[in-house]
Amino acid sequence: MHIKTETPTIGETRSAILAEIGDAVTLVAVSKRQSDDRLVAALESGQRVFGENRVQEAERHWQTRRHIPDLELRLIGPLQTNKAEAAVTLFDVIETLDREKLLVALIRAVERTGASPPDLLIQVNTGNEPQKAGVSIDDFPALLARARSSWPGAIRGVMCIPPIDAPPAVHFEILKKLADEYDLPDVSMGMSGDYQLAVRCGATHIRLGTALFGARDA
Repeated sequence: MHIKTETPTIGETRSAILAEIGDAVTLVAVSKRQSDDRLVAALESGQRVFGENRVQEAERHWQTRRHIPDLELRLIGPLQTNKAEAAVTLFDVIETLDREKLLVALIRAVERTGASPPDLLIQVNTGNEPQKAGVSIDDFPALLARARSSWPGAIRGVMCIPPIDAPPAVHFEILKKLADEYDLPDVSMGMSGDYQLAVRCGATHIRLGTALFGARDA
């Protein structure tokens, strides 16, 4: 006899993930391309930290919800310099600083808009993949020094997206070592397929879409 099992709710899934990762790790709900119903369900479950890949989609999702207490929006996708003003006014954290040109654009955006400067994380291209955003490991120290000397807000940490065809543990360990060496508290790494490993390697923030929301809406 086939017994039909019910799909867990977003709230139930979130509770299970939080129990698994512990209090020291922040769950970032990746809300790109999610329906409004799923966003509401996540909010009703108590989720308050959300990651978005694109500025325009984030505006559609969150402009009318910015009043929600304790809501934290994090940009986790590549940022074009012409979107800098929109980004600094919308996001609390930008995780994808990866070049000096973008840093300069963000500084100017804060000056022009008068926005409170978001916290920044530096995205590191740990696999030196030419097609992927992120500063190289060799160029990381110079970018960090420039950011620390010029950014009016906080430089909080580092993030990475390991190569899809490589064991992620190596890249998680590289990122954690950089964070420790340069006294950066936030280590954003790990997604739906590898977040347990990322937590074991020292992640402070994990970015989950499918693992939290289920299969993405078409």
